Amino acid sequence: MGGRIISVAQQKGGSGKTTLAAHLAVALALKGEFPVALVDVDPQGSLGTWYEAREDAFGDAGTGLTFRTSSGWGARREARSLARDHGVVILDTPPKTDSDVRPAIEAADMVIIPVQPTLVDLWATGQTVELARREGTRSLVVLNRVPPRAALTEEVMAAIGENGFNVAAARLGNRTAFAASMGSGRTILETDARGKGAEEARQLAEEIGRMIGPG
Repeated sequence: MGGRIISVAQQKGGSGKTTLAAHLAVALALKGEFPVALVDVDPQGSLGTWYEAREDAFGDAGTGLTFRTSSGWGARREARSLARDHGVVILDTPPKTDSDVRPAIEAADMVIIPVQPTLVDLWATGQTVELARREGTRSLVVLNRVPPRAALTEEVMAAIGENGFNVAAARLGNRTAFAASMGSGRTILETDARGKGAEEARQLAEEIGRMIGPG
């Protein structure tokens, strides 16, 4: 059996896709159970820029990850190829139309959808959930940039319930350390390994790992 493929997707821009993809990949890689690969499918190339900074920081052989870029239908082929010798392959997709994202979702065992806890973000999320459903791929909503010491509003919680979204128990807080770590080619797991943000990332990786099973 090949490795598992995870696509991080959200049609609304600014949801934190790239940061989530990088943190999930590093959290899984640090466990040391299997090789982890990242594929940047977004033409903006933010994940590629982060990976180049990571190579500068750790050296070509010290990043702990395999990295590739792809686009369109090539993403499906690239992901399946990498899954032959990686436990998990994570794709960072563009916030665009169905045709741009569909191949990455079609290839995936699970679609991770980062959502900021606002009604506007939840409204946009339904499109990605529906696309995953049409492709027969499981989806998991991850609440991202959750404000500290503030419960989600009743309206947001009600909307989640009404739409029947599958939501991760683990949440990522609204911490500047997430973005700050990315600027140096690292993640919060490496810049503040004992902090709350790192623990949130580890908990999310553990939860997703249990859901997708062994590769």
